[in-house]
Amino acid sequence: MRQLKIGNRIIDDSTDCFVTAEIGHNHMGRLDVAMEMVKVAKECGADAVKLQKRNNKTLFATELLNQPYDNPNSYGATYGEHREFLEFGESQYKELQVYAKSLDITFFATAFDHESADFLEKLDMPLYKLASADITNTPLLKHVAGFKKPMILSSGGATMEDVKRAYEIVSAYHSNFAILQCTAAYPCDFEQLDLRVIETYRKQFPNILIGLSDHDNGIAMAPVAYVLGARFIEKHFTLNRANKGTDHAFSLEPTGLRKMIRDLKRTKIALGDGTKRQFENEKKPLLKMAKSIFTNKAMKAGEVISEGDVAYKIPGDGIPPHRYMDVIGKKLKTNVTKEHKLSFEDLV
Repeated sequence: MRQLKIGNRIIDDSTDCFVTAEIGHNHMGRLDVAMEMVKVAKECGADAVKLQKRNNKTLFATELLNQPYDNPNSYGATYGEHREFLEFGESQYKELQVYAKSLDITFFATAFDHESADFLEKLDMPLYKLASADITNTPLLKHVAGFKKPMILSSGGATMEDVKRAYEIVSAYHSNFAILQCTAAYPCDFEQLDLRVIETYRKQFPNILIGLSDHDNGIAMAPVAYVLGARFIEKHFTLNRANKGTDHAFSLEPTGLRKMIRDLKRTKIALGDGTKRQFENEKKPLLKMAKSIFTNKAMKAGEVISEGDVAYKIPGDGIPPHRYMDVIGKKLKTNVTKEHKLSFEDLV
């Protein structure tokens, strides 16, 4: 049975979607903003919040770190200064861990390199995310899989061969992981979402959970993904899309996140169990819309009813039209008036 276990929470095909609000670096390097985002995400109904952890000095080439980074979204004169400004250290992570626990919302992070993975493991993260670009990073996949913790693998920009390879690598360590369909464009155009890949993944990997890392600008695609079988949704989140930074513009503000989660829960309920039934609250409207078999004219006892003698009229609390052949050709027991609603007691 496909499932993902995160702490005491089990997510499978029968459950609600597990929704992660991706904070990333939308906290703008401020712990107070990050804490507010955790609180608001919880209020919106998110199951988890996620940061991104990088060891910039070992992750990026020195030449790239030293490049000038002069643009409206920059937090430093060079790209390295910009990245360092946005990076939280151990004390900030610990504060956020404690705060998230007090709110009963899962807190975790993406590990972009070995050092960051070890940093997060030292903090005993409950699960790990690996970014799309690292689905081909075999050493990092093996390193994080070795922690034997739940893992989330994004697959933006990957080929099916890349995804199968990553699946085999992690499966050698454990099966408690999920693969997310993703398009690594920020934002992603709707024609590039390829949501049916969710179905492809479910067929190809029948023992693991499948989800969606969604970078489009709206909220409508998450319920579609749920219907296709996704049970883990990741969506970038911000307090204000006008804030400074490259990710805010394609992130959901609180109202959008709240509505998306609301619609996901409604989708699960609305799908039902596949059994066609009549609900009690349908009966009154149907009485005013459905039809019964009436006489077209006054008739006497003993007359045989022909097709021209009947009409189909509202209300629908008499003999239904689908039983008209049980009426045609029968004799009347008693005299009836024109526009008499027939019952089987009227018939011989």
